[in-house]
Amino acid sequence: MVNLFTLVTGYPGPSGFGSSSTAEQVTHGIDASNLTAIITGGASGIGWETARVLALRNAHVIIAARNINAANEAKQRILDEIKSGRVDVLKLDLSSIKSVTEFAHNFLALNLPLNILINNAGIMFCPFQLSEDGIELQFATNHLGHFLLTKLLLDKMKQTAKTTGIEGRIVNLSSIAHLHTYSGGIRFNNINDKSGYSDKRAYGQSKLANVLHANHLAAQLKEEGANITVNSLHPGLIMTNLMKHSYFLMRFFNLLTGFFLWKTVPQGAATTCYVALHPSLKGVTGKYYVDCNELEPYYLAKDKDLSKKLWDFSEDLINSASDLKHTG
Repeated sequence: MVNLFTLVTGYPGPSGFGSSSTAEQVTHGIDASNLTAIITGGASGIGWETARVLALRNAHVIIAARNINAANEAKQRILDEIKSGRVDVLKLDLSSIKSVTEFAHNFLALNLPLNILINNAGIMFCPFQLSEDGIELQFATNHLGHFLLTKLLLDKMKQTAKTTGIEGRIVNLSSIAHLHTYSGGIRFNNINDKSGYSDKRAYGQSKLANVLHANHLAAQLKEEGANITVNSLHPGLIMTNLMKHSYFLMRFFNLLTGFFLWKTVPQGAATTCYVALHPSLKGVTGKYYVDCNELEPYYLAKDKDLSKKLWDFSEDLINSASDLKHTG
């Protein structure tokens, strides 16, 4: 397990990799030609770099993105570099239950296997806003959309793992920000209330939910004996479009901290690619990674009662939103 010295200095941890490792470096020599991967938010930032490197390692990559034009441009940039790359694009708006359901339907209609699901997309520090389903936008996009997407694709992943004998992997991108959330972790009783809303704590809440979701699902699948692992991670601090609502704050923080804490996009995608592809993680599930090494998450993220409460709460939110649509 990585220690504080490794985190601060950037030296490689037990895995042999550290904060300066790139996605290409951590996947060197890996052949993913028998794998199909979905990457949400794969049209830009570390999502795009993840898609590029998985395509470079011969995986069949599905870029799931809200902006279909940007996604097609991202696909073309990959194919311009990797002539033999296998990349497809499907529309997905994670803030919309309808869009998530349609994406899952459209993907399943392709009758493709599914080995890897990378829940990468997200929004950060945005002003208070409700989704079209009436759910606070950061929670809806960062957690609930991925929760539903994973649920709808889980049977396909189980089937693929069973028929191929290849371990499936689900990867949730969380953040170190999961430490900075509301009292108790999740605002179950007023998740959609503007009163008391904090853009920073709401983001931390959604990132805590990512870890809790991964841990609870990991335990479920392990109990079932399913050949699928579920892990979460902090990709690092990277200046991408994700920070559009806090650009000046982040630039100021960047100047204060210097280059030690900040990563390039290829470095930011490294932990995702490591957890998704590296053979050393075979059978490893329910863990949290930073700089390609296991790290203990915040104590709330390890709370089994909280993870179960979040799971049931998420199910109820989806069901109640669907019921409203049907009766509206």
